[in-house]
Amino acid sequence: MIESGTTRAGDVAPRTIEALRRAADSERPWFMSVGFFETHRDFSAPTSVRDTLYSLPPANLPDVVATRKDMAAFKASARSLDQGIGAVLHALHDFGLVEDTLVICTTDHGIAFPGAKATLADRGIGVMMIVRGPRGFSGGKVIDAQVSHLDVYPTLCELAGVEPPGWLQGSSLMPLVRGETECLHEEIFAEVTFHAAYEPQRAVRTERWKYIRRFDDYPGPVLANCDDSETKSLLVDAGWGEREVPRERLYDLVLDPAEGDDLGARPEFAAQLADLRGRLERWMHETDDPLLSGPVEPPPGALVNEQWQVSPDEPLRALSPDPTVAPSS
Repeated sequence: MIESGTTRAGDVAPRTIEALRRAADSERPWFMSVGFFETHRDFSAPTSVRDTLYSLPPANLPDVVATRKDMAAFKASARSLDQGIGAVLHALHDFGLVEDTLVICTTDHGIAFPGAKATLADRGIGVMMIVRGPRGFSGGKVIDAQVSHLDVYPTLCELAGVEPPGWLQGSSLMPLVRGETECLHEEIFAEVTFHAAYEPQRAVRTERWKYIRRFDDYPGPVLANCDDSETKSLLVDAGWGEREVPRERLYDLVLDPAEGDDLGARPEFAAQLADLRGRLERWMHETDDPLLSGPVEPPPGALVNEQWQVSPDEPLRALSPDPTVAPSS
């Protein structure tokens, strides 16, 4: 392990290049996990006058000065990330490691804007996934099939010639890469239980439909689970926290890709609602989801926000590391 002063691209990339130089001098197989802070908040300061003057915010947010400024800062952070990734990829070329190195570039959630990160909207569960390397991962191919991070491990097992463990839930991506199929999964499941605060939700997504279910009686959005920003302040000031969130939501992802028109209460969509509800319940039983037994408690020693708090920076509730001791109030 090579320590870096920060997790910013400007510090991480040079340390990574140093580690790659060592890998190039070794004949042993190697694995490297490289993480960058970008594009977490706080974003970088905008460096483009054009972006500062106008940057189109995400489709679910109002197009106003605050959201444009926020998006301009996000784009600056994304540029910094791009520079860091580019430096690492260039080093692979310089050290002669390109031909036999599989590079997986991905993120763990959607962008840090309201309605995205820490939600089960496509803006929250949709992530970057770019793979480059031998055995078919070349040529600029774009694959539109639904896939999951659960599919990465089985893919690596197949590429390495290793028998995958029987408990794996994902599937190898290689049939898609080789053009043997156009569909790997008829449905994708997603979940969130805690972020900064408790907000238990589960979802199932097909090519056309998305079903999201909340498993808690808290009536509104859990605002502490959204990173603070000018955009969030705009929405909170407009009454976002007073809006009620339905227990069940159904979206048509073809006619409503922004997931703004909840069809769950409309009788003409009862069949789609029942179908997806059944799929989600079966998956929860198959995976022994703890929510089936009731509310999920945070692990001992965790620090959590209350559901009613607005900011993740508000005072946290500390849970005792000793399960026999009552948590603090």
